Amino acid sequence: MISLIGLIGGLALLIVLTIRGMNLFIAAPFCAAIVAATNGLAFFTGDANFVTTYMSGFTGFIASWFFMFLLGALFGKFMEDSGAAESLARWIVGKLGFKHAMFAIVAACAILTYGGVSLFVVAFSVYPMAVSLFKDADLPRRFIPATIAFGSVTFTMTSAGSPEIQNWIPTKHLGTSPFAAWEVSLVVAIIMAVFGYWWLSRMVNKAVKNGERFTTRPEDPKQKTRDLPSPITGFIPLLVVLFVSFLFHDSFGQYALILALGGGVLMLIALNFKYFTNFAGAINLGTTGALVAIGNTAAVVGFGAIAKTTDAFQQTVEVMTQIPGNELIGAAVAVSVIAGLTGSASGGQAIALPLVGPHYIDQGVDPEELHRIVSISSGALDSLPHNGYVVTTIRAICHETHKAAYGPMAALTVIVPLIGLAAAIGLFILF
Repeated sequence: MISLIGLIGGLALLIVLTIRGMNLFIAAPFCAAIVAATNGLAFFTGDANFVTTYMSGFTGFIASWFFMFLLGALFGKFMEDSGAAESLARWIVGKLGFKHAMFAIVAACAILTYGGVSLFVVAFSVYPMAVSLFKDADLPRRFIPATIAFGSVTFTMTSAGSPEIQNWIPTKHLGTSPFAAWEVSLVVAIIMAVFGYWWLSRMVNKAVKNGERFTTRPEDPKQKTRDLPSPITGFIPLLVVLFVSFLFHDSFGQYALILALGGGVLMLIALNFKYFTNFAGAINLGTTGALVAIGNTAAVVGFGAIAKTTDAFQQTVEVMTQIPGNELIGAAVAVSVIAGLTGSASGGQAIALPLVGPHYIDQGVDPEELHRIVSISSGALDSLPHNGYVVTTIRAICHETHKAAYGPMAALTVIVPLIGLAAAIGLFILF
């Protein structure tokens, strides 16, 4: 009982501290220490003490995914500094019109995300355009984080073929390809995209009817007058990332993503080098952004590593894997809960798959179906308030508060993926 209270209490405190604005590098280890203390884990002595366990989770995640985060961040920063991202975004807006401001932002995020740009970097890149569009359309700015997140971490992040690591982690543990179960994935992505956009529009329209309008702030990004490259020079590198990842995923597994993102970065430089305004600065900012993004995620993964050692966690996993009925439902519940405990889709997968993957494969579950269910389910409860992406997007990028912005974001990044997960399970059961 003490173990369960400590685990739940540590997680609840982590969520509260995050909502109150505490840095994850402080909040995550502090709450992990509470979990460790209530579970009798030694802090400094023994082989499996608090420090070594927490840091093994922290450094293990960085060791596995550092180059992906780094190249993804550089790719996004180069897209931004060269003007390729702005040119591509303006082209999308030009085709759709300012009346469709939200749709233009969602489309821009979806294209960049599915093209291989890191989720964190997509938010940084699209935010200036989002502010401009919301201002022109006079829409409440508290919905900007939800709009960006919806286009980035729902129907694109966990879809078949996506270069995002949330779609690639299962390949390492299940021996599958990132295009696993693409037919069902396509249907689910359409369901999430259509329903989610309808819900977003409904929430924004209701707020406007209640008198909410756009409010300007001194820190809003200023529009710069500059020569921009052709939109095609931003689109081609995205295609390179997708093509290379498709071509080499069988040969190199998850490391094909390094090759794909590296190819995208080189193509971006080759096509747009003369348009860079500060090439060295973009490298520095991209590197820093990658460290912040992977550090936030790794900090929460460290919390998950401590949680994983508790009796309460092991009992929870055992209960989840023994859920009667279809095995895919059990896998979905197990991964969702673990991703929620860790506050990270990628971190949750990294912890859950070594535990639940072999269990369900031994029961005869199709690896491709399991891959898709694990991927989609990891992108639901992960988006609780302490999630690194949620914290970064709401506070660091959009300068909002959880109180103002998290409600709409939770609806689109928690509820909508759960609906997509239910649809995926249903399709696999039926067909």
